[in-house]
Amino acid sequence: MDNLRIGIGFDAHPFCEGRPCVIGGVDLKHPLGLKGHSDADVLVHAVIDSLLGAASLGDIGVLFPDSNEEFRDISSIELLGWVYGRLAGEGVRIINIDAVVICEEPKIARWAPSMKLKISGALGGLDPSRIGIKGTTTEKLGFTGRKEGIAAQAVSLVRLSPHP
Repeated sequence: MDNLRIGIGFDAHPFCEGRPCVIGGVDLKHPLGLKGHSDADVLVHAVIDSLLGAASLGDIGVLFPDSNEEFRDISSIELLGWVYGRLAGEGVRIINIDAVVICEEPKIARWAPSMKLKISGALGGLDPSRIGIKGTTTEKLGFTGRKEGIAAQAVSLVRLSPHP
């Protein structure tokens, strides 16, 4: 039990015109996209930070800074795959991930199965039943309630490789 670690991640991006609304690696075909340096996938960014935090390997801003043009418009699923490779190289095994997308719209439930499959693929085929994704609103409170953007939170449980 001593090798179990929990990490938490959070991300938020404002809506903007002229970009796709990519959440969990899936284009939700929403009229507004999300503004950001990469594809601004708030769900995947929260998952990345939760995994990195659990493994004590930094955070998304340190590994993929928005000052680096190499990451402009990059797929966050691609970044998640890179993080998975780093975790695997450190002997970190993902036990499960639970995440919530916070927005008034678009509604998340119908897209959650596709999001799980995208995230699972980036994580080396992690069993999708180990990935929880749900949506919630803030009952019209705050920037998400005013439909100005989307936020996401994720929690991950990992097992570190035993130390000699």
